[in-house]
Formats: sequence, structure tokens, C-alpha cells
Amino acid sequence: QVQLVESGGGLVQPGGSLRLSCATSGFTFRYSTMTWVRQAPGKGLEWVSGIDSSGNTNYTDSVKGRFTISRDNGKNTLYLQMNSLKPEDTAVYYCAKAGGGRGQGTQVTVSS
Repeated sequence: QVQLVESGGGLVQPGGSLRLSCATSGFTFRYSTMTWVRQAPGKGLEWVSGIDSSGNTNYTDSVKGRFTISRDNGKNTLYLQMNSLKPEDTAVYYCAKAGGGRGQGTQVTVSS
């Protein structure tokens, strides 16, 4: 079955960086469109970024120029490099597979 396991979250000061990883199994990763979504405290799910099988990427406006999504098809792993982090980036970050499947999430807290 589809398995998605996020890692790399933590506590970081404003302006800092984190790199999230999502290890996947149970499906053909290299042919799948993948996304990162997040849920801030008390709010709904927000789409953050996506990457298709050709490597084309998209970002929500609030993270453009700060976040970079990438994939390693040899390792079946999705990444999200997050730079210049802001307190409003605080959320649980999930990776998700287009068509179904989402990980358990990893907490990102941006605070001084």
C-alpha cells in the first residue's frame, strides 16, 4: 500500500532553514505528481507546493522564492527546502500523492 513518511521538521528561529524529506513506497514514485500541504494551528489544510513527474514545480504565493520542492526518483523521496522561514510558516507539513495518500506529518515551528 501507499506509504509516505515525513521527517526533518523541528524548531527554528525566524530566518532559518529546514529541509523536509518524504520517504515513499508502495507505488511508482517516478510517475507520480507529489505535493506538500500544511496545516497551521486552528486552520485548514493549505496546499504549499507540487512537482509533477517531469519535474515541473508550483508554489503557493506565500512561499515563492523561499521554498524549493524537489524529488529523487532513485530514492523514491520527495523534499522541501525551506529558507527564510517566518512564524507564519509554523504548521504540520504533510507530503501527499496525487490521487490519494498522505503521510503522518512533521511539525515545523518557527519561533524566537
